[in-house]
Amino acid sequence: MPAPHNPLLDRLHPYPFERLRALNAGIQPNPALRPISLGIGEPKHPAPKLIEDALMASLKGLSVYPATAGEPALRESICAWIERRYGLKLDAASQVLPVNGSREALFALAQTVIDPNRPGATVVCPNPFYQIYEGAALLAGAQTAFANSDPARNFAADWSQIDAATWAKTQLLYVCSPGNPTGAVMPLEEWRTLFELSDRYGFVIASDECYSEIYFRDEAPLGGLEAAAKLGRHDYRNLIAFTSLSKRSNVPGLRSGFVAGDVAILKRFLLYRTYHGSAMNPMVQAASIAAWNDEAHVVANREQYRAKFAQVTPVLTPHLHVALPDAGFYLWAQVPANCCGGDDIAFAQGLLAQYNVAVLPGSLLAREAHGVNPGAGRIRLALVAETAECLEAAHRIAAFAQQETRA
Repeated sequence: MPAPHNPLLDRLHPYPFERLRALNAGIQPNPALRPISLGIGEPKHPAPKLIEDALMASLKGLSVYPATAGEPALRESICAWIERRYGLKLDAASQVLPVNGSREALFALAQTVIDPNRPGATVVCPNPFYQIYEGAALLAGAQTAFANSDPARNFAADWSQIDAATWAKTQLLYVCSPGNPTGAVMPLEEWRTLFELSDRYGFVIASDECYSEIYFRDEAPLGGLEAAAKLGRHDYRNLIAFTSLSKRSNVPGLRSGFVAGDVAILKRFLLYRTYHGSAMNPMVQAASIAAWNDEAHVVANREQYRAKFAQVTPVLTPHLHVALPDAGFYLWAQVPANCCGGDDIAFAQGLLAQYNVAVLPGSLLAREAHGVNPGAGRIRLALVAETAECLEAAHRIAAFAQQETRA
């Protein structure tokens, strides 16, 4: 007899990069050009020395078991950052928890709040979306529903596409602001709508805010907890915000972030994590304290992205429909209809074969919903490398687009 396994694993979709590798299996990139990848959203700027120093100075932490709730000093440093960033005073003992990066926490929360025994258990996601949301929902025994982004409204998710019958079955809603891949920031009125829906139907809102510190306007992006406070929801009921050091501080390998919000949900989340073995390494905790306590490296990092986007975007705009996002480090570019037939996968494959630049087709980041795939015809460009490399990639993309348009 075959070994038993969790049948819910069979519901998972291949990850976008796995699908892209399969699509590109027969493609030979142009060997005359060095490879450049704008496909994966992995920060490439150097990690700050103050974080490295704090990590190395804490090696004795290897000899002790860490608490799942984290050290008080870490939770206090997180609360201090929240107060500086959003003007909110949170209780370090009950309203924040350190996590091993936002990815694992986004997944784990669904396992904590979903009751698969309730008929039609549903998780609502924006579309396109970070695929962890879908995987978390499916492995928690729920089904998914999608709200497509609307380019005419700065890529805001069209929550009106979710009908009342679906909201009534919804137990968890994932939102991402600033958005991946669009960079769109949710305004206060959109938050008001979602809070009203949450109150009416009782679902939890998971607010993924890992791109919150990379932005291009004078005003910092509105956060979920901040929006709740502005609307008088000081108990943050049914709201959990997720933040990470990966993008903010260029330390994706540190695997460090936090969750904050509703005390009752966090209490259950801590219980789950205690059994799941999710305690943060003491060395990582020390490095995280150093990171949350320092803002100078974040400002410098943001300025580097601003300068890079200011140089790269004008190279692309004559050839692709692309604009500076509100925030994040992606360009969400539309392939013109007269270029590769407007097909995002064909564009990405041709670009790789002829110019040795890898980008991510937008259709792989979305699901067909309400009759369309809202990522189709778009490509995601992760401007994470140094400026010179991103500029070289942009010129190659422009040359390829111009060539295909003429063809």
